[in-house]
Amino acid sequence: MGLTKTEIFTEEQNSLAVLLKAMAHPARIAILQQIIKVNACICGDLVDELGLAQPTISQHLKELKNAGLIQGTIEGVSVCYCINPIVWDQLKDQLGVFFNSYNPACC
Repeated sequence: MGLTKTEIFTEEQNSLAVLLKAMAHPARIAILQQIIKVNACICGDLVDELGLAQPTISQHLKELKNAGLIQGTIEGVSVCYCINPIVWDQLKDQLGVFFNSYNPACC
């Protein structure tokens, strides 16, 4: 059986790619910014804040949750989302290493 494309990359490279892919949509960036801005879990008020349809926001929340960037808790009939601090810190660390590895003297 042949290798899949992801198997030729390191775990860190694959992890970073998954997180960045999940963030690679302006609506998802806006969702993350809103959660960070309120500094609390958000329970359904993203529709009013972002002006997108509920199904669209739900799909973006699903992508962010699948990547681990946010976590959700069920409160009654609502699901409340907040930043997953463990994954957020991992992303910050990985991006820091990535950006700091650039040596501007190379070209």
